[in-house]
Amino acid sequence: MYCQFAKRTLFVIFIFLVVLFTSSCKQTESNQNDIESRVNNLLSEMTLEEKIGQMSQIDPGYLSDDQMNQTVREGKYGSFLNIFGVEKINALQKIAMEESRLKIPLIIGRDVIHGYRTIFPIPLGMAATWNPQIVKKAFRISSVEASSQGIRWTFAPMIDITWDPRWGRIAEGCGEDPYLASALAKAMVEGIQGDDLTDPTAVAACAKHFVGYGFAEGGRDYNTTYISEPVLRNVVLKPFKAAKDAGALTFMSAFNDLNGVPTSGNEFTLRQILRDEWHYEGMVVSDWASVTEMISHGYCANEKEAALKAITAGVDMEMSSTSYMNHLKSLIDEGKVNLTLIDEAVKNILRLKFKLGLFENPYVNPEAEKQILAPEFLDHARTVARQSAVLLKNELNTLPLSSDISSVAIIGPLADAPRDQLGTWVFDGKAENSVTPLTAIKEVLGNAKVNYAAGMTYSRDKSKTGFAGAIAAAKKSQAILFFAGEEWILSGEGQSRGEINLPGVQEELIEELAKLGKPLVVVVMAGRPLAIGNVVEQSNALLYAFHGGSMAGPALADLIFGKESPSGKLPVTFVKGSGQIPFYYYHNNTGRPANTKSWTPIDSIPVINSQASLGYKSFHLDYGFTPLFPFGYGLSYTTFKYSNLILSSTEMASNGNLTIKVSVLNDGDIDADEIVQLYIRDRVGSITRPVKELKGFKRIHLKSRETVGVTFELPASELEFFNGKENVIESGEFDLWIGPNSDEGLHSEFSIK
Repeated sequence: MYCQFAKRTLFVIFIFLVVLFTSSCKQTESNQNDIESRVNNLLSEMTLEEKIGQMSQIDPGYLSDDQMNQTVREGKYGSFLNIFGVEKINALQKIAMEESRLKIPLIIGRDVIHGYRTIFPIPLGMAATWNPQIVKKAFRISSVEASSQGIRWTFAPMIDITWDPRWGRIAEGCGEDPYLASALAKAMVEGIQGDDLTDPTAVAACAKHFVGYGFAEGGRDYNTTYISEPVLRNVVLKPFKAAKDAGALTFMSAFNDLNGVPTSGNEFTLRQILRDEWHYEGMVVSDWASVTEMISHGYCANEKEAALKAITAGVDMEMSSTSYMNHLKSLIDEGKVNLTLIDEAVKNILRLKFKLGLFENPYVNPEAEKQILAPEFLDHARTVARQSAVLLKNELNTLPLSSDISSVAIIGPLADAPRDQLGTWVFDGKAENSVTPLTAIKEVLGNAKVNYAAGMTYSRDKSKTGFAGAIAAAKKSQAILFFAGEEWILSGEGQSRGEINLPGVQEELIEELAKLGKPLVVVVMAGRPLAIGNVVEQSNALLYAFHGGSMAGPALADLIFGKESPSGKLPVTFVKGSGQIPFYYYHNNTGRPANTKSWTPIDSIPVINSQASLGYKSFHLDYGFTPLFPFGYGLSYTTFKYSNLILSSTEMASNGNLTIKVSVLNDGDIDADEIVQLYIRDRVGSITRPVKELKGFKRIHLKSRETVGVTFELPASELEFFNGKENVIESGEFDLWIGPNSDEGLHSEFSIK
């Protein structure tokens, strides 16, 4: 009888869920139909000039307040960027909603790349957390703060893959790997947009830069990109597809030309891939003046041709420049542009505004800004900064330091640099809200135990006049903490470097401090991976912290004094020097792969010798064939041991699934997190395949001496690749590794039949 009752109960619950799901689907469909009806009705009332106005976005720096107000009345612009503030936004929206003919609200955009006022680590640092959940929450906080100032559209996330740390904008991206970047792209979009687009804190995400921008030749920003279609589809496009699938409301076309065609006029990427293949229904905006920059590229003769090629390719809204406003009408009159293209673009823009609920509520609640810099926001910034730091060396367990230490020397240009620690592309964060390492460490130890001497006034300083004071501070201290790195202005847009060593005389000062024989801990705060091989050798411990944001100081103090163990892993390969670029872990094998036996170091070559092969393998005589640190690398204050790698089967169908299990032991005395990584290799393919590819990762927490079982599900669909003609899953033999980074791990094999 009990079984019958249980069955009936389960049946009732099942029916209820089916009804609820069906009702939800119908409601969603109804909402979509309602939006489409409203879009079409409004479009039918619009003049051509009003349509072109919706397709135009401008920075108000070009206009006086009176001019800006008048353009809103006349419907000349559908969007502004880089204006903010409750009073100003509400006044503009009031004009749009009450004084313009069609009462279409504005959408206000701004770059909110890694925080609005609560600044989180640069995105490359967030990628080092390998933790999509905390990244999602960071972007949600960013949207809550930004929306309180009237910003409902942000030009983030920046998800360009790059293999070149010289490129300044590596700081804004997620590194080199398409799998990791895709997971983070999804988290960022979901965090920015929230669960309900009509919520006043929801902000439209913009996946940028579409596409190939991170492959700029020589790492020089805005430069030419040449990308084969297999690399484009197997690597570069992956995080953008993840952003699209996550519901990104907008995409941004990039500055660069791709294989000879500027991406803001590229029908292959904007029409064929984005619209036809991916069925993207959102809105595409150009990058800043990237439409008219097609003239500089030599792809368009003038503004009119630039407008023609951009609208034909599928750019719905032009940012900053005014070629649409100046020329679309005449292009239609001349029959060169079909009005259908204009209507499609305007529908995409209006649909965005309807989805965000701007027609119903375009105004900002003045009470919302009270949430800015909320204690819980700052606490989360501290958490993210902690998890973003990567321990690269810890000789003889130099770290963590005891909080009972008698004295410590704080030295280096980044020790007390509140603006620099915020990182690049921060428009609204304030230095006075930063807590620096010097301040945080003094709070832990007290002023009396801290001997501070910067040694250098800024990171590029070439003067050694501060060396004496730094050495004196170090001599009277039990340990030395040197905060090295780059100023914020040395990375980001337009800030590419030819050499990526520590700037100024930082290395010389570190070398002098190392001679004292005291424990030397180097903390690097930078916007890119730096070539720090000499610094690694000189230091006893090295923590790579990127630019950690508002709460970088407390986060680093937590790690240095052992409140938590470092858990970050590198999202990008660290090279030994600029001459080794590009270097990425999933390279192809080549016909002559190098190994330790084949490499001939430059200093071992005899002065007099015959025409010898010296190995005739793929390596540099000076750098060898390995990086400084591999992708996925990062140490902890404990030791993890991997064992019992088990595959559910050694064979998998092309539509099948493989279950992989492994045991991980925390073999130390400290509770800590580990990031378990799954890699595969397709041994033989219709085109050559990478030596390794990341296909899964999990962050786990283990208590001291605890063993945890970790399970991965590997669907065959993850093994699909573009072979130059089509996407395929090919039969054959595969290698599989599970371990702590891309160079180490337990190995097994399987095949696809």
